[in-house]
Amino acid sequence: MKDKVVIITGASSGIGKALAFSFGREGAKIVITGRKEAPLMEVSQELTKAGIENFAFVSDVSIEADNVEMVEKTIKKYGKIDVLINNAGISMRSMFADCDLNVIKSLMDINFWGTVYATKYALPYIKETKGSIVGVSSIAGYRGLPVRTGYSASKFAVNGFLEALRTELLKTGVHVLTACPGFTASNIRVAALGSDGNSKGETMRDEGKMMSSEEVAERILKAVKNRDRDMILTFKGNAIIWINKLFPKLADKLTFNELAKDIDSPLTKK
Repeated sequence: MKDKVVIITGASSGIGKALAFSFGREGAKIVITGRKEAPLMEVSQELTKAGIENFAFVSDVSIEADNVEMVEKTIKKYGKIDVLINNAGISMRSMFADCDLNVIKSLMDINFWGTVYATKYALPYIKETKGSIVGVSSIAGYRGLPVRTGYSASKFAVNGFLEALRTELLKTGVHVLTACPGFTASNIRVAALGSDGNSKGETMRDEGKMMSSEEVAERILKAVKNRDRDMILTFKGNAIIWINKLFPKLADKLTFNELAKDIDSPLTKK
């Protein structure tokens, strides 16, 4: 990664922040973006103190013009793009019947369209460097999760987009990685939208039993170095994907029972 230019969206916390340090420690020049200036600049300062060259600016992946500006600023600063990591994302917790449809639209705008916009405008430069495009997706992109219908839909869309794009770019030397962590200890559940579109402000799961953001970041770094096609983390994540393919009815029951264990899960009331 020495002197590679790496863009990481949604880098003000969680996996995005961990990715900035993982790639930065390998000698990459890190471009980080996020919607909230204060935490983003805190990460930038931490990176600088760690001796990692970085460039940080506020950008909203759901806004097409912001993605154009993100790429333009990166090219003006560093002259190239080697790796784009589409990490920015948001989740939800609501039964579909109770959910304002604007919540699902927000998830699609950030999780799916954010990935599409950033990739669209960075792609010409990544073709020049024969670099990598990474989508931080989810097991929810392979197996629909109850109480997270919009999140699952957005991640299914991301997985399909990346698979099609990878095939289009097969002869170009561009690497496309679909990275699907399982449940990861980060703030994505705390920031998850409820049925009314407001942040829930709390997690429904035991964060202490989850893989850390730092471990996920290191695995993504390794997968980029190896130019892997897919990265599916955790035994449980792999198991549910294969059970879903081979025994879909059983997968329905197992998934329901697992997510019914969430704190105050609405599934336990149905």
